[in-house]
Amino acid sequence: MGVVTRDVCTAAEQTDAEIISRMHGDPALFDAIFDRYYPAIHAYATRRLGRDLADDVAAETFLVAFDHWRRYDTTQHSARPWLFGIASNLIAGHQRAEARRYRALARAERAADGPDRHDGTADQVAVRLDAQAVRGRLAAALEEIAPADREVVLLVAWADLTCEEVARALEIPAGTVRSRLHRARKRLRAALGGTDPTATGEDSE
Repeated sequence: MGVVTRDVCTAAEQTDAEIISRMHGDPALFDAIFDRYYPAIHAYATRRLGRDLADDVAAETFLVAFDHWRRYDTTQHSARPWLFGIASNLIAGHQRAEARRYRALARAERAADGPDRHDGTADQVAVRLDAQAVRGRLAAALEEIAPADREVVLLVAWADLTCEEVARALEIPAGTVRSRLHRARKRLRAALGGTDPTATGEDSE
C-alpha cells in the first residue's frame, strides 16, 4: 500500500494568490476564497443597496471572480481589492436603487427626529457610520456626491481599503483615487457641518 501524502499547508495559512495559483489543479479550492471574503462583500453591498440586492450582488461577485480567476495577478497576495472591484462594478449597475436607499434613510431619520430635534454639536456627532447602514444627513450627503467620488470614499470607509488598494480595485491611478477621496470628503464636511464620519486611519484628513 502506498503512502498517502497530504498538503500540510492549510488554506488558512495560504495567501489568496497561493490558493488561486493552485486552482489550476483543483478549481474547488476557490471555496476558500469564497469563505474568506463573502461576509465582507455581502456586508458592503448591504450598506450600499440593502439586503435584498446585496444577496444578488455578493453571489454574482463570486460567480464573476470564479469565471475570471485565471486572469488574476498572482503577484498580488490579497484578492480583497480584486473582489471589491468586481462588486463595485456590479453595484454601479444599481445607482438608482442606491439613490433611493439614501433618500429613504434620510427621510426615516428626519421622521424619527420629529419637531423637537436640536441642532449643533450633539446633532453632528449623531451623524455617523454605524455597523449596519448610513443614516440621516450622511445618507442625504452621499446621494449628492458624484458616483465616481462616492465609490472611492465608501471603498475606503466601508471596505477598509487603502488608496493603493482602491486604485487596484477600480483600475485607476492612485493619484486619481486621492483626488476623488479629497473631493468627496470636502463635500461631506460641507454637508455635515464640518464633520467627516468616513475619515479613518491613514486616509483621514
